[in-house]
Amino acid sequence: MIHWSPKAHLPLQGVTGFYRGKVRDVYRLGDQHLVMVASDRISAFDVVLPAAIPYKGEVLNRTATHFLEATSDIVPNWWLGSPHPRVSVGLRAEPFPVEMVVRGYLSGHAWRCYRDGRRELCGVTMDAGLRESDPFSQPLITPTTKASQGHDEDISRDQILEQGLVSENHYKIMEAYALALYERGTAMAAERGLILVDTKYEFGLIDGQVVLMDEVHTPDSSRYFYAEGYRERQRLGKPQMQLSKEFVRQWLIEHGFQGIQGQSIPPMDPEWVQQISLRYRDLYEQLTGKRILVDKDHAGSSEPQDWLEPVQAWLSKKGW
Repeated sequence: MIHWSPKAHLPLQGVTGFYRGKVRDVYRLGDQHLVMVASDRISAFDVVLPAAIPYKGEVLNRTATHFLEATSDIVPNWWLGSPHPRVSVGLRAEPFPVEMVVRGYLSGHAWRCYRDGRRELCGVTMDAGLRESDPFSQPLITPTTKASQGHDEDISRDQILEQGLVSENHYKIMEAYALALYERGTAMAAERGLILVDTKYEFGLIDGQVVLMDEVHTPDSSRYFYAEGYRERQRLGKPQMQLSKEFVRQWLIEHGFQGIQGQSIPPMDPEWVQQISLRYRDLYEQLTGKRILVDKDHAGSSEPQDWLEPVQAWLSKKGW
């Protein structure tokens, strides 16, 4: 559940509420509109890491808008425009308290459960006899709760309905939309020489209509494999080449951190921060075929407000 602060302390006209997520800062304008700013903060294991990553916010926002535009014909979404590389403006939706995770391949959290002997995830049975990174016979929907703080938790379709978190009618719509988005994302990834492994979607209601919220098919919400060499690597039992922020999670695991109470986040030296920034820019180019223009003076601050003037001008033109 989102808890809005009464007002943000910045000169953006019309702000009636503010919410800070792990990565995004969200400003409510009246009752109908939102300004969503993608910061350079980075999170893993539901924890915000101490160093900001230059250009990460721009990568996330540009990637999200690329896919929001490319999927609006099959699923209605919240997005109206991007007056700044790190900012999107759109319609405010009432969010459902669950996220729809679609998995086409046995990887990440699903693989760790499978490796430990589990064959059911979120009430869904996983195929027998699989190896890490093998495809499922069909995409699986494995929902999670949507925590404003702390860890999201696995939850089944039946539990969602029993607890009244989502009505059965709305859940069916979310299921259909999630699978349609995954199918479109899979096709778009294939055009770029990629495999969409798994991803998550967030939905909400606008005037009673279910719409897609937030981001879609970004490296923070999705995992990709390189298609070239995938079958050969599987045949040889080698790890797949990934295009996601999984490399950050693996680095944290290797340094003794998985978000468990009592563990300390390892220090992030400038060289590692720049490496993450480069990986994110490469992700964007591989996913979209476009490039991020690099400014050598970019500080990578998590709190830059260079977006205020162009966003205010854009809103003024709209009369908001």
